[in-house]
Amino acid sequence: MSLSREYSAPLLYIDGDWIGADARESEPIYNPATAQEIGRVPHATSTDLDRTVEAAGRAFPAWAALSADERGKILLRAQALIRERATEIARVATLENGKNYREALAEVQRSSGTLSWYVEVAKRAYGRVIPSDASTRLYTVREPIGPVAAFVPWNFPSGGPLRKLSAGLAAGCTFVIKCSEETPATAVQLVKCFEDAGVPAGVINLVFGDPPMISEHLIAANPIRMVAFTGSVPVGKLIAQHAAKVMKPCIMELGGHAPVIVAEDADPVMAAKRSAFGKFINSGQVCTSPTRFIVHERHHEVFVETFVEAAKALKIGDGLDDGVQMGPLANPRRLDAMERLVQNALEKGARLELGGKRMGNQGWFFEPTVLTEVPLDADIMIEEPFGPVVPIVRFSSLDTALEIANSTAYGLAAYCFTESAATAERITNALEAGILSVNHTGGSVHEAPSGGVKESGYGREGGEEGFEAYQIVKRVSHKFN
Repeated sequence: MSLSREYSAPLLYIDGDWIGADARESEPIYNPATAQEIGRVPHATSTDLDRTVEAAGRAFPAWAALSADERGKILLRAQALIRERATEIARVATLENGKNYREALAEVQRSSGTLSWYVEVAKRAYGRVIPSDASTRLYTVREPIGPVAAFVPWNFPSGGPLRKLSAGLAAGCTFVIKCSEETPATAVQLVKCFEDAGVPAGVINLVFGDPPMISEHLIAANPIRMVAFTGSVPVGKLIAQHAAKVMKPCIMELGGHAPVIVAEDADPVMAAKRSAFGKFINSGQVCTSPTRFIVHERHHEVFVETFVEAAKALKIGDGLDDGVQMGPLANPRRLDAMERLVQNALEKGARLELGGKRMGNQGWFFEPTVLTEVPLDADIMIEEPFGPVVPIVRFSSLDTALEIANSTAYGLAAYCFTESAATAERITNALEAGILSVNHTGGSVHEAPSGGVKESGYGREGGEEGFEAYQIVKRVSHKFN
């Protein structure tokens, strides 16, 4: 299979108009596999942003007034177009993000299913009748919250936008969505599918540009009624502060540093193989990626040996080449972070089992890296690595393992491996996380909620909870006489 490296310049989408760079500021877009510039992304101006919020506010009443079935028919057409164009969307995502093509294609196909799932949820957005006195009808109705300002990072170029758009559009909301300047063309491809499916002008508006300027402008804008953000903890805190000033509700899906507990009663070979598979998805650049491996001392050697073998077997390269399993990191910032974290761990006494350095002489590749005997005060045990570096520590007591697992400010995802239902239940009850997977490292699914506790954020995406976030509950008390 030979995939083209052709790349089309991304555009802004405002009130049904596609807008190029023109006289606007722009910034370069790079192919992470070559570190070569492949295009430029236009920056939205403050005037552009004013147009987007005006358009989203104007389009909202008509979009919200459609029945769930009428909105659903349009969204199902969009889903069909996304699936029809999935190979091209995935190719573009690989070109600008670096992940291997098979992962990118699976992401498009999987995330497009979120649309049909929420189309069905919208048909069941029931209110309720509350018992009251005979002369009064007391009931609730659920209504769309209004225009939404959404912010999406670069690591899932199709999945990130679709998680927000699917639930919000099905609920009857309109959007101004700012996607990453590092992966803009994927977002453009998705929005074109919605446009071609018949989503009216103004319902979706797509912008790129200076993140602080855009976030402050959109959040403060009067038509905007809600903020949906996925990204780092520091940026999430700033976004939440802006929203709090104008009392706008938020979904905050922030960073994680997921512990993986391999219990004494686990199968260490199975645990290592499944952990390695989950760890190197998108080169470890996933907020729910398994990142701190806490292994019972009885299984430590076998787990490390199996994990290293699995890491060595990975085919690494340009994600558009045949058979590649792990691509480059998304940008040079990630390379610098990996080098710093590895060096810090080694200085503190960790042992390097595999990798530890950059790869090749072009692109932003970093070796799959395995560290053992990592001190708990090493930076990599405290900070989210967001890359293919694996710290492994051993434990003798499950109480100690749980203490290590809960020791960070994060509380997004967590994993455990055990063949005991009792151990699984104990770990489930004790772990401070919003997402827990037992005996696997699978990712999010559209039918179930995902979100964090502690500094990993609040609110949920996915499941009925993710739909309810885009609605308000109106209480009605109707006295007949």
